[in-house]
Amino acid sequence: MLIDLTYRSNEPELMDNPEVNEKDLSVALEDIAKVNKMLGGNAITIDAVLEIIKKKNISSKEYVIMDLGCGDGEMLRKLANILKKNDINARLIGIDNHGKCLVQARNLSGSNTGIKYYKEDILTLNKGEFSCDIIICTLTLHHFADKDIKKVISKGLELASEAVIINDIHRTRLSYYLFKLFSFFFIKGYIAKNDGLVSIKRGFKRKELLRFAKDLGLKQHRLDWKWAFRYRWIINQ
Repeated sequence: MLIDLTYRSNEPELMDNPEVNEKDLSVALEDIAKVNKMLGGNAITIDAVLEIIKKKNISSKEYVIMDLGCGDGEMLRKLANILKKNDINARLIGIDNHGKCLVQARNLSGSNTGIKYYKEDILTLNKGEFSCDIIICTLTLHHFADKDIKKVISKGLELASEAVIINDIHRTRLSYYLFKLFSFFFIKGYIAKNDGLVSIKRGFKRKELLRFAKDLGLKQHRLDWKWAFRYRWIINQ
């Protein structure tokens, strides 16, 4: 029988457990980085950041960009390199409530002093301390239940002066079974194999994201489908 993906799942992901084994977590983060590299997932967010900054066309400005649910900081490191190549001055902030992921982030980021990491609950971030220009949120929104998703988006709009960029999973049977096949060949750790499928079950259909937009009264936003089975949602202020 084919899997029923009519509704979002509330099944927890193994990586979200704060007691997860550090070695297994490290393997899972490597697997996720490999998947993003092969399927181009990070570029979806980075291209949106560059689009917003280039529209502003203020060469002297230092942009503050904050990543909600930064994990091991891979997105921020890639973004830092791209911004540097484009001569864009930026201060990058990573937020996550998973302490073990942040240990990895700090170790992997090493000499990249333009990135700062903080262990914080996204929903309780203080504007006075964490205001920024742009918020990015990649593969994080699906970790939240429906009742908290609107809170996350509202918090992002409270903190960001320019835009919130969300990059998350399109929930379909095709993506579910393709990931099963993909993971058999390219993913070595059991956590990433399990959590990849759970993430798809927790992902979104277009009408669900548009319903959140309507409930929040969003006026300036753009929702696009991107390969591989991602939605990129740019919410402007």
